[in-house]
Amino acid sequence: MRIASFNVENLFSRARVLNQDDWAEGKPILNEFSKLNAILGKDSYTTADKAAILTLLDNLGLSSSDENKFVILRQNHGRLLKRAATGNEVVANGRGDWIGWLALKSEAVNEIATRMTAQVVKDVNADILAVVEAEDRVALTRFNEQLLEPIGSPYSGIMLIDGNDERGIDVGLMTKGAAVVESIVSHVDDIEGGNRVFSRDCPEFTVRISATETLLVMVNHLKSKGYGSPAASNARRKAQSKRVREIYDQRRASGVNLIAIVGDFNDTPASDPLKPLIGNGSDLKDIFDHPSFVGDGRPGTYLNGTASNKIDYILLSPALFARVTGGGVFRKGVWGGVNGTLFPHYPKMTAASHAASDHAAIWADFT
Repeated sequence: MRIASFNVENLFSRARVLNQDDWAEGKPILNEFSKLNAILGKDSYTTADKAAILTLLDNLGLSSSDENKFVILRQNHGRLLKRAATGNEVVANGRGDWIGWLALKSEAVNEIATRMTAQVVKDVNADILAVVEAEDRVALTRFNEQLLEPIGSPYSGIMLIDGNDERGIDVGLMTKGAAVVESIVSHVDDIEGGNRVFSRDCPEFTVRISATETLLVMVNHLKSKGYGSPAASNARRKAQSKRVREIYDQRRASGVNLIAIVGDFNDTPASDPLKPLIGNGSDLKDIFDHPSFVGDGRPGTYLNGTASNKIDYILLSPALFARVTGGGVFRKGVWGGVNGTLFPHYPKMTAASHAASDHAAIWADFT
């Protein structure tokens, strides 16, 4: 049986700010977007808050209009902002004075890229496939029906629960063959310090793999380094790792021995934020460390595959690690440079925008 993890980076649509060839264009927009959303959620706006709102709206290009190429300010009932010839003014005194939100505009993902994503899924051929950055269950189902079925690689089980990310990047699970999801536990509302712990969710999927055994799969997409201060991002990612470890320890203590923790952790194995999972007395084993793992000379999973880009994981409990018969990285859906100078990619990928994802898929086989 094979389990795999793949960050599909959205299947049919993606926030336009995330869909740029140059990340330098999108990163500052996400930074300002995050700062403004935090202020808009306050119960009351101080004079300083109102000044900051005006500055951030200007930085986002929303001073003269409620929308631009990347962002929309929705003012459904009441008003946040009054625009006048003499200048803009924040007229709401707090969250209760208006109903609306700040939203990121979406656009269709390149068609070739979507087909390459399907090709990766077919070629990896996992019985249990964890997907990261999928829009929703409807998108996964459409992807299965419109792209996987025509190439002979359909999945019978498709499950995704909406998480906490406003950009529509969630985590889910697809199963086929003997693997069947029997139950789901969501941690979307886990709270620490008055805030939700997980950027997306940490769903626990109990998957029946035989008449007598089940496998617990926990799918994660930990806080990215893409926007927000490094200190804040690291602190949140560490809190998430800690909570995942707590859940893992609880399940082990209750007698669950076959556990896989998989997904995009957005950090390297030696990093401090991942110590609760890879260190601090953890008995979880990385598939990359198994003797049967077949590497390709590149230790990373993201972009060019360097060690600093090792951010995707399949971590296994000791009992499951003992059953592993093989593992590897599938990199053909990642752009390998012009003419594949870094590493081979699919021939149909003739530009970086055609890549299935910036992430390689990773897999593990077990008895």
